[in-house]
Amino acid sequence: MPGVMRFAVLGSGSGGNASVIEAGGMVVLVDAGLSAKQIVLRLNGLGIGLENIGAILLTHEHGDHIRGLRVLMKQISAPVFTTPQTAQVVRESGVEAGKWKLFEAGQDFRVGTLEVGTFSIQHDAVDPVGFIFRHCEAGLGVVSDAGHITSGLSMRLRGLHGLFLEANYDEAMLEADTKRPWGTKQRISSRHGHLSNSQAATLVADVAHAGLRRVVLGHLSRDCNAPDVALHAVRTRLAEHGWNGVSVHCACQDEASPWWTLG
Repeated sequence: MPGVMRFAVLGSGSGGNASVIEAGGMVVLVDAGLSAKQIVLRLNGLGIGLENIGAILLTHEHGDHIRGLRVLMKQISAPVFTTPQTAQVVRESGVEAGKWKLFEAGQDFRVGTLEVGTFSIQHDAVDPVGFIFRHCEAGLGVVSDAGHITSGLSMRLRGLHGLFLEANYDEAMLEADTKRPWGTKQRISSRHGHLSNSQAATLVADVAHAGLRRVVLGHLSRDCNAPDVALHAVRTRLAEHGWNGVSVHCACQDEASPWWTLG
């Protein structure tokens, strides 16, 4: 449909992350952290063939975001968009794409019918970025791993109709966790780690407006978070600020979400 953008999360969590966005006949994959087999299976379940992918965009180089990329690049010729620093690390890991499309964080560009905005985020990767996708009147923000909310991050996420945002851990559950050593917990909750439910809720409430229709929470920890806990945190904060018309969902690790439509 003209003016409509839709997106789905193929899987999100420490075991692998990948999302798909479609607008005006252009289909892009954001990250490829699942196995290539699972990416293909879950795309097919959404009615998308691998041959339909027009581009792959990478947020950063961690394995849970590029795990399936090497095999995918042997099956399709779609260009891979990422920053020069991220491309270098990914190449050194053994991935060689047919076409690298390099951009600097903060640069905007087009991928077919999609306008893509980029911005730096804080995470313990070489050059991590978030994305803003626009098609006609629809706008979607994607922030996968971000340890800290900056004023620049908040500014870039204003005025959008949909958000896909990390909500990695519940602070009390992380503190009580006995599986992770203290150093790991410190890394997760640091300014270059991951966003907590409370941080995600604060960010969503800060950027909410009358046009924001859908928020999808991702990268939930299996041990230190739960969908009902994350949803309660974000929905409660939105309600406190009077934003009761925003639908909030959680993406999961083990199966693809349905398509969500914007515009």
